[in-house]
Amino acid sequence: MSVYLHHIETAVPETYYEQDLARDMLQQSFKGDRRTQRLIRSIYNHSGIDKRHSVIGPHQSVFYDDNDGSLQTPGTERRNELYTQTSKPLISDLAKRALHDCPGLGSGDVTHVITVSCTGFYAPGPEYHLVRELCLPPTTKRFHLGFMGCYAAFPALRMAQAFCQADPDAVVLVVCFELCTLHLQAKSDSDALIGGSVFADGAAAAIVSAKTPTELSSSLKLAQLETTLTEQGEEAMAWTVGNDGFNIVLSSYVPDILEANIRGALQPLFDAYQTSSEAVTHWGIHPGGRAILDKLQASLELSDEQLEPARNVLRDYGNMSSATVLFVLKEIVRRPAEQHDESVCAMAFGPGLTVESGLFYKNPHC
Repeated sequence: MSVYLHHIETAVPETYYEQDLARDMLQQSFKGDRRTQRLIRSIYNHSGIDKRHSVIGPHQSVFYDDNDGSLQTPGTERRNELYTQTSKPLISDLAKRALHDCPGLGSGDVTHVITVSCTGFYAPGPEYHLVRELCLPPTTKRFHLGFMGCYAAFPALRMAQAFCQADPDAVVLVVCFELCTLHLQAKSDSDALIGGSVFADGAAAAIVSAKTPTELSSSLKLAQLETTLTEQGEEAMAWTVGNDGFNIVLSSYVPDILEANIRGALQPLFDAYQTSSEAVTHWGIHPGGRAILDKLQASLELSDEQLEPARNVLRDYGNMSSATVLFVLKEIVRRPAEQHDESVCAMAFGPGLTVESGLFYKNPHC
C-alpha cells in the first residue's frame, strides 16, 4: 500500500540574528581571550549561515547581561521553562496552518499525532497539547519521540507510514520542533563553539496518509526508509543534560566520518528499492553544517544544483535539528516538476553516528 506525505508546513520564531551579530555577541563573553575570539570569528565567518531564528529576544536578561551584552548561564530548569512556554504557541499555530492548507485533508481527519523534539521536556506533552488545541477527539492516538537528535524526523515518518499501512483511513500529523538556542553556552572548546555557531530554532509539520493525494497537492510518495550506524563516531555527536542546559557535542570530525561512510550507509536504501544514487533526481540532505554538505557533495558526486535546497536552508535558518530536513524537502517539493515521478533521496544524521535515509517520489499523482 502506498503512503504519501501530503503536505509540509514550516515555522520559525519571529526573532532572528544575523550570523555576524551572533558572532560579535558571543565574542563579548571572551574579552581578553584573543585565541578564543579568533576561533569564534573563523567558525562563524565560514559557517555558510546568514541568519538564524531564536525564541530568545535580543534583550532577554535571562541570557544576556544588559550592561555589556555578554552571555549569561541560566540553569537547565529556567531554560526548560522557556522551552515549555514558547514551544506551545509555535507548534499550535504551525499545526493549524498545516491542516488548513493541506488539500483534501483537515483536522477532522487526523487519527494520530506524533511530536518530535530533543531540546526540552514537559508532561502532559506536546502531542497532548496539540490534541487539545486542535479540538481532536480524546481517543486520538498520541506519540512523542524525544532526545533522538537531528535524524528524528525519519523515525517519525516511519511510524506514520506503519500506521497508515495498517489502517488505510489513518491520517497522521507529524510535528518536529526544536529550540536549540535555549542551550547556548559560553564554552571555549571548539566542539561547543561549532555547535553554537550552527544550531537554531524552528518547527516543521508533515501530514501523512495512504489516501490518494488530490491534484492540487504538492505531495511525496514514501517509497523506502532505512537506518544504519557508522562503525565509528559514537563520541563525535552527542546531546546530554547538564546543569546549565543541554550539552551539545558536534565534533569537527563528523564531516570526515560521514564522507567516509555515506555511500555504504545509503546502499541498503537503494538495494531495497532496486535503484542507485545515479538515478536520484533530487537530494534532500540535512544541512548539519557547511563542512558536512561540502564533504557529502564530493563523496556522492553531486552538482551544485542538487545541493542548492540544503545550502539555502542552512544559509537562511541554520541547523534546526530534527525539523531541518523537512524544511529541505519543502523546498524541493515546491519546485516545479520537470517529469513524472522525480525521485528524492533525503537523509539526516545524529548521535550514534546514526544515518537515517529515505527515498521519495515527487508529485506521484501527476
